[in-house]
Amino acid sequence: MFSESADLYDAIYGGIKDYAAETAQIATLLRQAHPAAGTVLDVACGTGEHARLLAESHGFSADGIDLDRALIAIARRKHPRGRFVQADMSDFDLGCRYDAVTCLFSSIGYLRTIEKVVQALSAFRRHTAAGGIVVVEPWFAPGGLDPTRVSRHTVNVGQLHVERVGHVEIDNRISRLRFDYRIEGPDGVSLATEHHELGLFTKDEMLGSFADAGLAAAYDPVGLTGRGLYVARSAAG
Repeated sequence: MFSESADLYDAIYGGIKDYAAETAQIATLLRQAHPAAGTVLDVACGTGEHARLLAESHGFSADGIDLDRALIAIARRKHPRGRFVQADMSDFDLGCRYDAVTCLFSSIGYLRTIEKVVQALSAFRRHTAAGGIVVVEPWFAPGGLDPTRVSRHTVNVGQLHVERVGHVEIDNRISRLRFDYRIEGPDGVSLATEHHELGLFTKDEMLGSFADAGLAAAYDPVGLTGRGLYVARSAAG
């Protein structure tokens, strides 16, 4: 959960990720895999940037869900034409189906266990219309993270100067990320820390999870950002 940094999220990740380029790739993929696709549900949508761009730049109707209430509030302000709901991606029911369900930026890793991944993928399938597709960007596989790496990002947000330092710890099949923030502004300096835990799953485990959820998946080892990408359809479709 980005409890300490929701208002800083877009400024930090806007300098790390090329949302416009990623969204263009997603739009191309959707149109190639499902030419008639018009509706998209972005699961773990964060502040709704992918959803906003899919709608404004590529003509899709895009909604989203996320567990973080503060991020959902930002998404609603940013893209008021979309429907954004606070929900757990492993157990949700919106009462409707979409031509495509996406789960990007490695958010699937937050489920931490493969059993939860199967539950989430089953929910994705239930929200996918006939002929629709499910697109998932995975987190790293075991051995794919360097626990000695330290990431540093600096941004200015209004009158605030923000420095974020990230550390990674590996505990068996769980990766623990710690983000330390130093926020300097007119009222002085404040410090904050966030902890994130993501599960480390192999490609075979992920493919097996899709199958267990009733989905037939193909794997692209490069994907949007080098982390790979799964594109799936109902196994019965």
